[in-house]
Order: sequence, then C-alpha cells, then structure tokens
Amino acid sequence: MKTTTMRDATLESIKGPVATELKTFQGRFREAMRSSVGLVDLVARYLLRQKGKRVRPILVFLSAKACGGITERSYRGATLVEILHTATLVHDDVVDDAETRRGLASINAVWKNKVAVLMGDYLLARGLLLSLEHGDHDFLESTSRAVRRMSEGELLQIQKTRHLDLDEETYFRIIGDKTASLLSTCTEIGAASATDDAEMRTRMREFGELLGMAFQIRDDLLDYLGRRTLMGKPTGLDVKEKKLTLPLIHALRQAPRKDARKALSIVKNGADARELSWLIEFVEREGGIQYATDAAGRFAHEAHERLSILPDSPSRTALQEFVTFVVTRDR
Repeated sequence: MKTTTMRDATLESIKGPVATELKTFQGRFREAMRSSVGLVDLVARYLLRQKGKRVRPILVFLSAKACGGITERSYRGATLVEILHTATLVHDDVVDDAETRRGLASINAVWKNKVAVLMGDYLLARGLLLSLEHGDHDFLESTSRAVRRMSEGELLQIQKTRHLDLDEETYFRIIGDKTASLLSTCTEIGAASATDDAEMRTRMREFGELLGMAFQIRDDLLDYLGRRTLMGKPTGLDVKEKKLTLPLIHALRQAPRKDARKALSIVKNGADARELSWLIEFVEREGGIQYATDAAGRFAHEAHERLSILPDSPSRTALQEFVTFVVTRDR
C-alpha cells in the first residue's frame, strides 16, 4: 500500500482523519440552512447544490481533533463558518456581477440582485443567531471580526484598483483581511471548541492566518502560472479585472521605468492576448513569479512552526499536509 507523503497529499487524503465528522456535518449544515419562508428555502436548497470543497469545515474539524477532540461546539462552529462563507460568496457574486458559481448559475443570475443580497443577509443573520442560541459568544466575536475585516479588505482593494497604486504592504493587508481572516477564524474556532488552553488557541488562530496568506499568494500566482502550466497559456483574470497582485507588484518595483509604465498601461486599458503574453513574460523576467513563490513559502514555513505546540496525531499531520498542499497546488 502506498504511503501518502506531504508532497502528493490531496484534499481527499487530508480530510481523512475527519471524514466521518464531515458526513455528519453535511446533514447539520443542510438543516441550519432551512427556512419556513418558501423562497428562502428554495434558494437555500439551490445553494446546497453548489457543492464546494468544504475547506473551512475541514479546518475546523482538523483543528478541533488536533487540540483535544471534536465536540458539539465543533459542529456548530463548522456550520457557522460555512454559512458565513456561503453568505460572502452570494454577496461577492452580486458585487462582481458573476453569472456562475461552482458550475451552476449564480443566485443573482437566477433570482436577480435583490434576492441575492437579501439571501446573503439572511445567511449572515442565521449564522450569527446559531452562535447566540447556544451561547457561543467566543465564536460570535471571532466571526464578527472576520466579517469586518473581509468587508474592509474588499473596499480597500476597490479603492486601490481604481488608482492602480497598490504597494506590497497594502497587498498583504488586503489578502489578510479578505482571505486569511476567515481561515484564521476556522482554526481558532476549532481549537476553542476542543480546549481551554489559551496559548493553543492563539497559536491555532495564527496558524490559520498564515495558512490563508500562503493560500492567497499561491492563488494569485496561479493567475500567471495556472493555464500556462495546465493548458500552455496564462489565465490573466486578475489583470483583466485590473488587480495588482504580488507577482506584478514586485515586477513593477524591479523593472526599468519604461517597462513598468507599459505594464501599468496594459492593466489600466485592458489586455488583448498578445499584450497579456507580454505582461506574463514581463512579470517572470523581473522576478515576480519567484518572489511571490518565496513569499508563499515563508508564510507556509511559519504556519508549520505554529503547529509545533500540538501533540502528534493524524489530525496534526493532516494540517501539516494542508499547508504543503496549499503552496504546491496547480489549480
């Protein structure tokens, strides 16, 4: 029988230690989404068809199991963060005018923006009430902090996109707020559901934050590497949306002024296939790909270090594999 290594770990193998709990979670999540209002229940059932990878519940359960054991609070915490995540996706699709989500038409495409916005609001309230009903005030504090950070990060990115003046420090703040904040909440809630050890909770919150930073940097790298790696050409979606991410930010800082001006002009005015290819080559030539890869690696290394407080267990190993998976995935 082949032994899974950290390098060849997949999300399927990583969730192995909590596979049984995830099956139980599915039913509880479905129940938490239900409503006595016909339209709300209809939209909720449609959302359940848009099956995601359940990364956030996986992190909650692995963190809980690694810190002492999965409890009823762990299930409530996993449900809370997945409802919150679903709400943010519904709202994001309205903001981005997206027509699809996970292979299906988005809520705003089917029921229009008004229903989508109200459904997102309903889910946010449903998740927060879930915490209040059971006295999980620490969960409520953590998720409220995450929602605030996610909103601030999105608005800061919109502001910077308009002026194309994003620097590295602000980029890190944006991805910390938009992505790392919720992953940090997952690992913090998981730990809090299993232990009263304050240091362990703090280390797990930090672990989630660092994991989220590495995750988003890799995601931004895949905009330059993804389709070139898999299909022979770059994606360039961030460029089309006028987003400056770490590979390009570094390249602009390193490049001769003439090339930097040309690159910014392409981002500002929109790129055709030829200009997009030039921009990809520009970023690689100026070291942006390697710089971002190294940055993701540093965050991953720090995330690994935070796990040293945990006793050896299959769940701790799975969390370590999760970090490696995040910075080596190709899609």
